[in-house]
Amino acid sequence: MQIIKTRVNYRSARILLRELIITDFKLRYQGSVLGYAWSVLKPLFMFLILYLVFAVVLKVGDGVTNYPIYLLLGIMLWGFFAEMTQQGITSIVMRGDLIQKIRIPSWLIIVSASVGALINLALNFVVLLVFAFVYGMDFHFSAFFLPLFMVEIYLFALGVTLLLSALFVKYRDISYVWDLILQAGFYATPILYPVSLVTDSFLQKILLLNPMAQSIQGARNVLVTTDSITIGEVFGSRFAVLVPVFIVMLTLIIGFLYFRKEAKNFAENL
Repeated sequence: MQIIKTRVNYRSARILLRELIITDFKLRYQGSVLGYAWSVLKPLFMFLILYLVFAVVLKVGDGVTNYPIYLLLGIMLWGFFAEMTQQGITSIVMRGDLIQKIRIPSWLIIVSASVGALINLALNFVVLLVFAFVYGMDFHFSAFFLPLFMVEIYLFALGVTLLLSALFVKYRDISYVWDLILQAGFYATPILYPVSLVTDSFLQKILLLNPMAQSIQGARNVLVTTDSITIGEVFGSRFAVLVPVFIVMLTLIIGFLYFRKEAKNFAENL
């Protein structure tokens, strides 16, 4: 039987995006006893284990102001990046039946997966704020700059997802390779340890050219403690931040162009 594709207009696309977001979020925890609570419990369990190992046993956080919040924020932001990319990479293939039946803008599927990760991040931030108040952390006016770093992480994750999701349609090994890269990236990024532990200034510069390292350090600096070393301090210039921002925009452009090029063949390759 021949499948007749129907074109989706703007209003239909908006409705479809909303339904995709709702469906994705419901299916993710379907059949789970704790349900949506896992979106908060998972990073908290990870935080507890890593805090006991690196702060209590190895004393890595000694000398870092508000280290528990410092650590939790880093884990949350990296977790958001990892979740958004991991969910997004397979989303086109997982929604293959929809793409083959409806002439839908494929990017809607990527955006719907990203919104699910954003919802989890928002829930985690509520927990972070509760921890911060209980811990007695002081908030400053600089905290209003936090959304800038959130946008940077989102755009970087979006660019990576667009690129890898299009590649995944042809090469299913991409998801396994990306899982390995995420594991290595977690320890290569200063999430568990302060940048000050890296004594070589050249290595500090290389480390903070990574958009994730730069944005996490910046977020910590404006929200948790000014002890968090930023890329501007390492390079001695506030304009150094433009380098990781350029990397983010380049990744987004490359991801978008490659995704758009491959999107017209998704239905045939799925």
